[in-house]
Amino acid sequence: MTQLPPNLHHLELFYHVARNGGITAAARSMPYGIQQPAISGQISQLEGELGVRLFQRRPFKLTPAGRELYEFLAPFFGALPDVAARIAGKASRRLRLAAPATVIRQHLPTVLAAVRQARPDFELALVDTDQRGAYDLLEREEVDLAICELDGRPPAGIRSEVLISMPLMLLLPASYKIARSGMHGMAVDLPLIRPPAETSMSRLFSKALTKARLDWPARIEVNSLELVHAYVASGFGAGLSIKAPGIAAPEGTRLWQIPDCPELVIAAAWRGKLSPLAALVLDGLRRRAKPD
Repeated sequence: MTQLPPNLHHLELFYHVARNGGITAAARSMPYGIQQPAISGQISQLEGELGVRLFQRRPFKLTPAGRELYEFLAPFFGALPDVAARIAGKASRRLRLAAPATVIRQHLPTVLAAVRQARPDFELALVDTDQRGAYDLLEREEVDLAICELDGRPPAGIRSEVLISMPLMLLLPASYKIARSGMHGMAVDLPLIRPPAETSMSRLFSKALTKARLDWPARIEVNSLELVHAYVASGFGAGLSIKAPGIAAPEGTRLWQIPDCPELVIAAAWRGKLSPLAALVLDGLRRRAKPD
């Protein structure tokens, strides 16, 4: 019958006992709190599993089997604090951040420039994704912080903080005269340009259309606000946009706020406790979203 490997915690306790020359001394110098009787009991379990005595109690002296085991364990447990410190040091300066391309391009550079002044050694990995992708990355612990639309409640275990709530707008040709019928007239006159139907912006706009009892299907779908603006500026129709810092109407166009439409909410999302670096970035995003 194959013997199971010894309990790793028991091996760690034995390492400290052997290194400090006894159970009493080990209890005083352990990196975490554990009482002398608990150490003694678990060492006895280890000896029972191995079928040998590892040390003589009084006076303390390692047996040949104990000496062999200690020499095997010492390089691993002795180096562990330094390895852990190196890993923790690297983790403390690394940030993995997920956000939509618009946020990465228009808002993060200013925030990260301030972070770099405080932490010039920081390392950064950026991922362009939407809300669903951001939640998936957080659940797989592949990013530390995400900026995304907040459409409904986030999955269990993911914390969120609203950064900004933005009205939805229609981007129109500057020469277009808005009739009293509002969007009803636009739906007749202008092709609609918007992001894909599954995006939060388009879902919110769809709710406004339903409330207005209006059918206005998209004639052009594009995957970014920049493209919405570019196609409206080129005369292809009316585009779905937002009122947000850093987003302006291109020359020859104007923005019109959509009545009775839910606002687009942008939030920060994370799991567990934020690292100091992630908290620093989040604080910068708060100031960026609410400059006043």
